[in-house]
Amino acid sequence: MGVVKLLYKAMFVLKIILVVWPALNSGDINHTTPKEKSWTHSSSSFPSNFLFGTASSAYQFEGAYLADGKGLSNWDVFSHKPGNILDGSNGDVAVDHYSRYLEDINIMKSLGVNSHRFSISWTRILPKGRFGGVNQAGINFYNNLIDALLLKGIQPFVTLYHNDIPQELEDRYSSWLSPESQDDFEYFADICFKSFGDRVKHWVTINEPNTDVRNGYLTGQFPPHRCSSHFGNCSEGDSQKEPFIAAYNMILAHAAAVHIYRTKYQKEQGGRIGIVLNTMWFEPVSNSTADKLAAERAQSFNSNWFLDPIIYGKYPAEMEEILGSTLPKFTSNDIEKLKKTGLDFIGINHYTSFYVQDCMYSPCKSGPGSSKEEGFCPTSSKRNGVPIGEPAGVVWQSVYPQGMEKIVMYIMERYNNIPMFITENGYSEFNNPNFTTEQFLNDVKRVKYMADYLDALLRAIRKGADVRGYFAWSLLDNFEWTDGYTTRFGIYHVDFATLKRSRKLSATWYKQFLAEQNVKALMSKHNGEHLQF
Repeated sequence: MGVVKLLYKAMFVLKIILVVWPALNSGDINHTTPKEKSWTHSSSSFPSNFLFGTASSAYQFEGAYLADGKGLSNWDVFSHKPGNILDGSNGDVAVDHYSRYLEDINIMKSLGVNSHRFSISWTRILPKGRFGGVNQAGINFYNNLIDALLLKGIQPFVTLYHNDIPQELEDRYSSWLSPESQDDFEYFADICFKSFGDRVKHWVTINEPNTDVRNGYLTGQFPPHRCSSHFGNCSEGDSQKEPFIAAYNMILAHAAAVHIYRTKYQKEQGGRIGIVLNTMWFEPVSNSTADKLAAERAQSFNSNWFLDPIIYGKYPAEMEEILGSTLPKFTSNDIEKLKKTGLDFIGINHYTSFYVQDCMYSPCKSGPGSSKEEGFCPTSSKRNGVPIGEPAGVVWQSVYPQGMEKIVMYIMERYNNIPMFITENGYSEFNNPNFTTEQFLNDVKRVKYMADYLDALLRAIRKGADVRGYFAWSLLDNFEWTDGYTTRFGIYHVDFATLKRSRKLSATWYKQFLAEQNVKALMSKHNGEHLQF
C-alpha cells in the first residue's frame, strides 16, 4: 500500500474521530440499552448538504418588548388583556433571547446544528410600520445575531412575519383586512432584504398564514380577536367573510415581497425565498367515498388554501365549489404576479394528524371543522374512541409518525416536488407544576417522537421527496401563544423564574444523531474508495 494512500485513509479516520469526539468527550454518547434501541436509525443517511437546525420566533423568544425603540405589536397588546392567555402571562420577557442570544448560539453550536430558524420582529425594525422611521437599534440587533450565528458555522434561516404585526397597522386600517397591509409588508421586506440579505440565504415570507387567519378571524383565539358568535367569544368580526379577506391579502403580500426579492436582490445575494404552512395529515374516518373526499377537502381548506394560489394562481377547486363568491377574486394582474413570483421552497410545519369525516353529504354533529367555512369536514383525534396516536401535552397533538411521510409525499405530488424544508416539528409536554427539573430533563417521549418522525421523513426522501432541511421546535421552552408557559416544546429546559437553560435528554439525543449523520455523510462521500482498515 502506498504512503499517499495510507495518509489519505488516516486523514479520513481522523475526520470521523473529530466529528464524533465532541459528543464522546461530553459524555453524550452512552451505551444503548434495550429500551433505547427503538431510537436508533437505519444505515441510510440524510443528504450530505441537509440543513439540521432548531427553530424559534421573535415574540416567543426575544422578550425586551419595549427595549431600544421597539414598538408595540398585536401580541404585546393582546397578551396584556386579561383572559386572553391561559396562565395570564405574556411575552414581555419570554426567554430573554434578546439579551442572551450569544448564550443560546453557544448551545446551538454545542448541539452541532448547521442552521437556525428565527423570525424578525416587525416592530423592532419598524415600530409604526410605514408610518414611522426605521429603528436602527433593531437593525443592529439582527445584524449582531446573524453575524454571531455565522461565526459559529450556523446558517440563518429567517422568517419575516411570524404572527406579530405592528399594532399601529391594526389601529389604522385593521391590518390584514386591508389591502394596505400588502404595501406595509412589501416595505418591511425590502428593508430586511437590504439590511440582512448579503448573509441570509433562506427567507420565509410568512409563517403559517393558514393558522394565523383561522385563529385570528374565524375562531378569534388570536389577535385581532375577530369572529362571529357561532365560532367564538368576540365583540366584533365576521367568520363567514373575514378569514378569506385576510388570506387574500396575505397571499398578495407574500407575492409582493417575493417580487421585491426577485427583482432587486436575489441575483446579487444568491438566496432563496419561500413560505411556511401549518400542515396536518388527515386520515378518513372510514373507507367510504364521502369520508375520503372529506380528507381531501380538509387539505384544501388548510395548506392548499394558500399554496394553490401562490403556485397555480387559483384557489383549490373544493374551496371554489363550496364558498363561491365569498372568496375574494384574484385579478388577471394578481394571477400573473403570483405565477411569476412563485416559490423557491415550501416550508412544512408538521406536528400531528387527525381523523376526518364528511359533513357535506352525510349527517353529522356540529363542531370544529363542520362549518361551510371549514369545508364541512370535522376532525377528531379519535375513531370509535381509539386515539390516532398517543396524546401529547397539548390537546391538539397526537403522535402519528406516518403522518410526516404522508404529508411530505402529498405535497411532493401536488406541487411537482418543489424543494421542501421541515421548518417545525416537535413534541409538547404539559408544564406540570409538581415536576422537578430533573423530571422535565428526562424527556424520553420527546426523544422517541423526534426519532420516529425523522425516520418517517427519511422514508419520504428515499421515495424521491426533495426535502432539504429539518428544524426542531424548539431550541428552548418558550411562550407558546395562548397557552402561555403551560406547555413545553424545548429540547432545552428553561426555568421561567431564573431563565436558566438546562439540557434535556432530547438535546443529548439530537446531538448524537447529528454526529452520526456527519459520520454517515463522510462514509458515503468516501464509499467509492473501497477503504479497508
